[in-house]
Amino acid sequence: MKSLATVLVFALAPALSLAAERITPIADAKRGSIVTVQGTVERITDEDEFRLADASGSIRVYVGPNWVPASEGESVTVHGFVDDDLGPRELYARTLTRADGSVATFERRYDW
Repeated sequence: MKSLATVLVFALAPALSLAAERITPIADAKRGSIVTVQGTVERITDEDEFRLADASGSIRVYVGPNWVPASEGESVTVHGFVDDDLGPRELYARTLTRADGSVATFERRYDW
């Protein structure tokens, strides 16, 4: 179950997107923050999840309930919210930009 803070961040994400253009190294992506990270798709772990890596580390990226719109080995930029739960860090993607400039936007649906 996702926290209320997660839901609120995604509701406010469009208004905050202008401030998120700065690229954050994956190792510096803090829980509970909105970040833009850039790296290579290391592996696709599920239909709606993949592992993204840069020189500083890697992070699991969730795009559900959508399909991963990239391939292993592809360079992408992801903007989203770093989950604040106790488990492994996970980035809930709001947008994914491919090297060719195409952008995938992910809608969120939460069960209350």
